[in-house]
Amino acid sequence: MSRSVLSRKEKERVIRRLLIQAPPGEFVNAFDDLCLLIRDEKLMHHQGECAGHQHCQKYSVPLCIDGNPVLLSHHNVVGDYRFFDYQSKLSFKFDLLQNQLKDIQSHGIIRNETEYLRNVVLCALKLYVNDHYPTGNCNVLRKSVKNKEFLIACIEDHSYETRDCWNGLWKSKWIFQINPFLTQVTGRIFVQAHFFRAVNLHIEISKDLKESLEVVNQAQLALNFARLVEEQENTFQAAVLEELQELSNEALRKILRRDLPVTRTLIDWQRILSDLNLVMYPKLGYVIYSRSVLCNWII
Repeated sequence: MSRSVLSRKEKERVIRRLLIQAPPGEFVNAFDDLCLLIRDEKLMHHQGECAGHQHCQKYSVPLCIDGNPVLLSHHNVVGDYRFFDYQSKLSFKFDLLQNQLKDIQSHGIIRNETEYLRNVVLCALKLYVNDHYPTGNCNVLRKSVKNKEFLIACIEDHSYETRDCWNGLWKSKWIFQINPFLTQVTGRIFVQAHFFRAVNLHIEISKDLKESLEVVNQAQLALNFARLVEEQENTFQAAVLEELQELSNEALRKILRRDLPVTRTLIDWQRILSDLNLVMYPKLGYVIYSRSVLCNWII
């Protein structure tokens, strides 16, 4: 039986597609597994660099530069696989496979009222993230589109527990234009989890949001923005937990042979055992239960 051989271009497309599909926190593992199958170091290195750059943007991979967190996204890409950090005023390349910064260069920025507002919003957002996330990171970027100034706030937190066979990521992005009186905030919250013990389960949940925000002054705008993010993310988290609980209950009902009520109450097993009136027959070696008590317990 003959087998078709993929051309080099077809291999490149397949490799890049597989690497881009790698869940957050598992890119290097996917790359190492593919290396064992492909056995072409040059091809894998090139595709790993390209796909790694996209992976960083897609999942807001966090870095630390001069003690400040930096979240990578397509908003701070400056071309040629380079990223830019507003805090340190540096541009750089990032090798995801080696977890290493490369080709670091200074990159100037224009200091104006927008830059000052960016720093004020970043301070307010850091207070929120430090209070609500175990190891969260945040960053605020600025962008000009057709002479209009925008601020982009990014939040990220993750827990990669490969030894326990699960990885999880929470990230959100918030964009608003700098207007004198009223501005509209556009947000997106994204959660992804991967469980791979006994089963391979992927969960992705996202929500898009639009809210209006009154602009009084820069300080008040920053506080109101942080409060808006807090309210929306808390609401989203509560809804996600409720949905997951309903999903868990539905899965439990399908596993059981017959429907049983789920009361979510603690069972006092010691009291039940004392009420069962156990009678031990030493010669027969088994336990007989009081029928009336046992029937009531099962029903």
